[in-house]
Amino acid sequence: ETLAAFASGLRQRPKAVVCTHCSNVFGYILPIERIAELCREEKIPLVIDASQSAGLLPLSLKQTRAAFIAMPGHKGLYGSQGTGILLCSGQSEPLLYGGTGSNSESYEMPQFLPDRLEAGTHNVHGLAGLAEGLRYVRTRTPQVIFHHETELRGILEERLRGLPNLRLFCGDPQSGVQSFTVKNADCEELAERLSRRKIAVRAGLHCAPCAHRSAGTEQSGTVRVSFSDFNTVQEVEQFAEICRDLLKER
Repeated sequence: ETLAAFASGLRQRPKAVVCTHCSNVFGYILPIERIAELCREEKIPLVIDASQSAGLLPLSLKQTRAAFIAMPGHKGLYGSQGTGILLCSGQSEPLLYGGTGSNSESYEMPQFLPDRLEAGTHNVHGLAGLAEGLRYVRTRTPQVIFHHETELRGILEERLRGLPNLRLFCGDPQSGVQSFTVKNADCEELAERLSRRKIAVRAGLHCAPCAHRSAGTEQSGTVRVSFSDFNTVQEVEQFAEICRDLLKER
């Protein structure tokens, strides 16, 4: 169904396709290699949003032949906010122009990468944090981190499944993200009650109204649980128990 929708959209001859690798709302993993293949067949540039997959799932600029792969540094790469990585398959025009110091005698931005895309003073301390995050991911390996997160999500699904009036959003394949709703309960209120129990979740539309529209949750939003490599099984069990208590209080 997903591939058919992309194929249909490509027949409208868009200038480019921008596609997420993994849903930030439901954790669903898209068949990005097949989507890239469709784009290559139609000779339409592909921009991959790897915000939720960087550091977890394999993704190759060479194999997908995408025009760009973009990712923030503060999520699965365990870096600082305000950092990110943009992989480019070719030369690109800068969004912002300004001297970089690497070619001071010129009136123009340097023609070579990455200097051509790096105007102004670099966020050196942020990039140092990102570099350390990348070292951690490489040492631990994305495969191990992904297995850990999805294992925790699976345990949570088992513990929550069957609770009265609670709806889980599960797919296959899925990352370590679990969204849910509770019938006749406000998601923001649920998140606040969880916060009082020292549980940090995000509730609402998660800056992705179209994703919620496709799932029929555009009016309510969802409560989203996101795991990291530093969460434990004990924390999952504790969270599930707190959810049971909250549902009893309703």
